[in-house]
Amino acid sequence: MEKERFVKEALKEAKKAFKEGEVPVGAVVVKNGQILSRAHNEVERRKDPTAHAELLAIRRACRKLGEKFLYGATLFVTLEPCVMCAYACVLARLERVVFLAPDHRHGGVISVFSVLEEPKFNHRVKWELYPSEEASGLLKSFFGRLRE
Repeated sequence: MEKERFVKEALKEAKKAFKEGEVPVGAVVVKNGQILSRAHNEVERRKDPTAHAELLAIRRACRKLGEKFLYGATLFVTLEPCVMCAYACVLARLERVVFLAPDHRHGGVISVFSVLEEPKFNHRVKWELYPSEEASGLLKSFFGRLRE
């Protein structure tokens, strides 16, 4: 299944973030069955609170296409996008977001807010929660380490 391939690529990015001491979130932007871009959180490395995997992947995909919109593209991401990232998905005109774990504290899709379906916005983004024990486990392990 093609979805599984992109999920695995997003998880690879999350594992890179984990190894670098970043919150383990990975993302890939896909269009017409091809990966346009990939990214993982780089908040600590860049000292930039907006360097989330989703934003970095969206920016790279737009640059690659030479476009400001990503019509027909899907973002695969290992954690439910926060409000900032969810609105970036709307602004980028993504068709769909597939995320692997909910974010009960900061989620901008279903857990806290519903940014992707906000009727006041001029674009709606379809979404899918595609649960992954691996994605959840990485996050639990990362935050468990921080608490120790």
